[in-house]
Amino acid sequence: MTDHSLSRRDFVAAGATGAAALMLGERLPLPAPPMPERPLGRTGYRVRLFSLGGQATIEKPGTRDVSVAIVNRAIDLGVNYIDTAAAYGRGISQTYIGEVMATRRNEVFLASKTHDRTRDGSLRLLEESLRLLKTDHLDLWQLHNVRTDQDLDRIFGKDGALEAQIAARDQKMARFLGITGHFDPAVLMNGISRFDFDTILMALNPADPHHLPFQLELLPLANGKQMGVIGMKIPARSRLFREGGITSMRDAMRYTLSLPVSTVIVGCDNVQQLEENVAIARDFQPLSAADKGKLEALTAGYAGEAAFFKRDAAGFGAPGRDDQETE
Repeated sequence: MTDHSLSRRDFVAAGATGAAALMLGERLPLPAPPMPERPLGRTGYRVRLFSLGGQATIEKPGTRDVSVAIVNRAIDLGVNYIDTAAAYGRGISQTYIGEVMATRRNEVFLASKTHDRTRDGSLRLLEESLRLLKTDHLDLWQLHNVRTDQDLDRIFGKDGALEAQIAARDQKMARFLGITGHFDPAVLMNGISRFDFDTILMALNPADPHHLPFQLELLPLANGKQMGVIGMKIPARSRLFREGGITSMRDAMRYTLSLPVSTVIVGCDNVQQLEENVAIARDFQPLSAADKGKLEALTAGYAGEAAFFKRDAAGFGAPGRDDQETE
């Protein structure tokens, strides 16, 4: 069923409800419009503007009921891309998402990642991901948090993780291959120049232009290669928000969605937060260059903190980089 189609049962039920309401002189609330869609690069898939990330509550132990509720509600609201990773909660995120995938797998484009840099280690992680996610394949399997050229050398070297990705695609355990990172845009530029990845997940928010910008050269390069571009670090784990700076998720999301990206992924703490984010995406209108510039200017005084995940951010005014930060 598409966003604009109804089953016969739904159509009959809706007609009966509407007729009863008209007889009583009542007005039915109009259904919320679907979120806008964009192409996910050359994959052929159309992804909604807001996508669900597998961190925040979903990667924490002891949050099973809330996490499952978040994932189910996301799909109910039209979210059709879910991103997780083997490293998120050491399998917790994949486990909770897998509980929903057991019955709703065909409703989403499912992405996960390997943080191992070797062929055999990555294939073991993939087997575990498929088991926990209760599926026989991923729509997208990504290299997780690629930070240095040394990472790339291991990935692209003999028995490296790239061999695992290619084998997984050949064996139909993964449909598409991607690369992710938020540490150094130059490293990701090197990576996508060395292999024809289908997608890239990169950090993009209003503080980005002030230090090691991902949108200056990396984003145009990825667009030129017709890659699906997924934005992350939208609120920078809430470090983007402060009095006198960026104060709303609406501004943060509108900024990144006004860039040439396919979608943004955000982890949610609860269902209410999820619903607010979906509403922002549903009502999205692109910002002008001038409005984007105003938001960038608001972050100038604390850009290092809002870009704490980047190389040398601590020397740029951040309180100290979190080495455990993934995505």
